[in-house]
Amino acid sequence: MAKEQPPLKQLLLQYQEYLRGQKGRSENTVRVYTTDLRPFLTFLEVEKLDIRNLDRHHLRRYLAWLSTSARGEDGGYARVSVARKLVALRSFYRFLVQQGFVDANPIPKGRTFNIKVEKRLPVFLENRDVERLMAAPDISIPTSAGLKASLRARDKAILEMLYSSGMRLSELHGLDMEDVRLEAREVKVRGKGSKERVVLMGAPAAQALDLYLRQARPQLAVDSIHALFLNRYGGRLSRRAVEKIVGHYAMLASTRPGVHPHTLRHTFATHLVDGGADLRVVQELLGHASPATTQVYTHVTQNETRAEYMTTHPRARLKARPEHSLEPAEGEQDG
Repeated sequence: MAKEQPPLKQLLLQYQEYLRGQKGRSENTVRVYTTDLRPFLTFLEVEKLDIRNLDRHHLRRYLAWLSTSARGEDGGYARVSVARKLVALRSFYRFLVQQGFVDANPIPKGRTFNIKVEKRLPVFLENRDVERLMAAPDISIPTSAGLKASLRARDKAILEMLYSSGMRLSELHGLDMEDVRLEAREVKVRGKGSKERVVLMGAPAAQALDLYLRQARPQLAVDSIHALFLNRYGGRLSRRAVEKIVGHYAMLASTRPGVHPHTLRHTFATHLVDGGADLRVVQELLGHASPATTQVYTHVTQNETRAEYMTTHPRARLKARPEHSLEPAEGEQDG
């Protein structure tokens, strides 16, 4: 028998603490799961349903509502968003069962409620685009003394590190001074689930970071803050600011549209695989829990190989000729 249930808002707060404490999720993950649950709470209110009495029929109605009208005049959510919200809801019900608020999870793992989502290949930059992007901070801001020069050095270090190490945006945002071993070209990052790993960086990234640490960061820091990358006011640079920095220089460098910090992570992995790196090494550098997640980059390089072949081989684009009869023409001798 399920015990008495607190108000939904209180349940949500307890669930957030469960994610942080027992599951060790990052604040970003807690925020995403909470956001993905809000449409469900709205659905319960609109349909006047009790969270303890949901069955498969109610859940199918909820999924249909998400897909068609959950966003009001904007219609419903895309399949990938619906699938993510279902994952969050399944996790929420696991928590409710564990706490004794419901007797069973109405969303069992299996094929019944699985939503097929089209898998998209990661978007990445070509080598020439990367070169233009890395050079953009050197030519986009006048080499004047003071704040502008400091920000330019910071931005170049950020771009170089994202591409050179393949770290996530959240990992770069959380870096502190003590996480960097410049002489060894190593950086300790905290990934998903607060798991720590060491990522590497190449010579250009190390040089850019060294310049930032020696000349730029001291001009930005206002106290003994431990954050590695600082904003113009001396505080930790926000994730949104990093996104804007990457997007700004990508536009100046005339790369493909929609470049995001994660684009540089995809580019890092794709270029490693394309260069012949072992998938297990790439998996470790990216911090992937499963090799299946890293496997997608082999499909990317295979697609690129095929595209390159089709555009460069002289006979790849020739149309097939109609089949000719092998029968000898009239008047010809057999043999």
